[in-house]
Amino acid sequence: MFIQNLQYKLHKLNTAQIITLSFAGVIFVGGLILWLPFCTAAGQTTSFSDAMFTATTCVCVTGLVTVTTATHWSLIGKLVILLLIQIGGIGLIALASVIFISLNKKISLKNRRMIQESYNLEQMSGLVTVVRKVVLCVFAAEGIGAVGYAFCFVPEFGLVKGLGQAVFTAVSAFCNAGIDLLGENSLADYVTNPLVNVTTMGLIIASGLGFNVWWDLGERIKLVFQKKLSPGRLFRTLRLQSKLVLTTTGILLLGGTICILLFEYKNPDTLGSLSFGQKLMAAAFQSVTTRTAGFFTVAQGALTSGSVMICLFLMLVGGSPMGTAGGVKTTTLAVLVLSIIANLRGKKDVEVYGRKIRSSYIRSAQVVVGMAVSVLLISVLGIFAIMPDAPFVDVLYELTSAIGTVGLSRGLTAVLNTPAKWIVIFTMYLGRIGPLTLGAAVVSRAQKRTKDVHLAEENIMIG
Repeated sequence: MFIQNLQYKLHKLNTAQIITLSFAGVIFVGGLILWLPFCTAAGQTTSFSDAMFTATTCVCVTGLVTVTTATHWSLIGKLVILLLIQIGGIGLIALASVIFISLNKKISLKNRRMIQESYNLEQMSGLVTVVRKVVLCVFAAEGIGAVGYAFCFVPEFGLVKGLGQAVFTAVSAFCNAGIDLLGENSLADYVTNPLVNVTTMGLIIASGLGFNVWWDLGERIKLVFQKKLSPGRLFRTLRLQSKLVLTTTGILLLGGTICILLFEYKNPDTLGSLSFGQKLMAAAFQSVTTRTAGFFTVAQGALTSGSVMICLFLMLVGGSPMGTAGGVKTTTLAVLVLSIIANLRGKKDVEVYGRKIRSSYIRSAQVVVGMAVSVLLISVLGIFAIMPDAPFVDVLYELTSAIGTVGLSRGLTAVLNTPAKWIVIFTMYLGRIGPLTLGAAVVSRAQKRTKDVHLAEENIMIG
């Protein structure tokens, strides 16, 4: 009877609720496994909070760690971490679909609708193909990245360990996890290494654009090679989603690189001692990694106040929809900025690239940003309630990194007490499932009961 009631309740859950509970379930199981003694290296002990913190940062592909991954975990523990990162990167819905496809099981109508909603697809046809393309793109990109890293890590660490480092780093980079097996300094020892920098930035940018943008670009490039489309018309023929993602991403990456280069140019603790080319590369890496990756080549605690402000903004925005990145997303920022511009110009509609943006998208963008900022504010206040002497900038940087699933820290993660760790855990979790998904999961029942009632209008003062 109990099992039947449970199955009935699970069947009534909507997509947002299923995603929310699924992530929580995988995190809990992963944390329990990492808590087992055989996952910890000899001479080390793992507390329950550290195990759950690590499982959360892996599944939520964040990168904040309370223990050093390279030395604290055993080989089994590292493999579990790698698996959790891959699950978090591919997504639970896609992973479950792949399992069904591999076992030749029929995907039900409810599961097809779940895939459609989780990937924000316009139609339900061809969903199996979409899932296959997602998985193939992930493994292909990670394979290319692993080859790139291998040219650097194999000569340094030897064949077996070097390949292990290459594969782990490639998976972590493409999934935007920011977790590595190189020690406490992340990629700081490779700040002047073009191969490591370019490979990492390429994986982060590729995954941060979103799979649908790559497919759209691929189709247009194919037409160009077939001489059915002129190169000059390539961008104009892209979907609006792709145009907004590429434009916003380009502006953020270029603007972030220039600002960080200017603010850190003479800072001896970050870029000051590097050549101009190396400074430019390090500034570009910092701008890219704040888009929810978590790797670093310069000390985050040594950044100037100007760079910290730029990084906070980039971390909160994050990457783009239908990718592995977190944050409120580039399209959300674009829609809000365009909405503000339209209102300042006195226009009724929000228009861009010859298209009108639906009012529902504008409301969704407002909800996403509003909930993200609210969660961030509550989390910051929670940390200060537990650790009142913690530096304000470090706390804000830590929690913005958590809500954006970035993984960068100014050193606060290592000194968090147990209650503070749980606050960061919940912040990472909420940042990964998305403020809009959480909101939909919470208010779905209330929405069903809402009657179509129009109340009388009354004027209020704004501003």
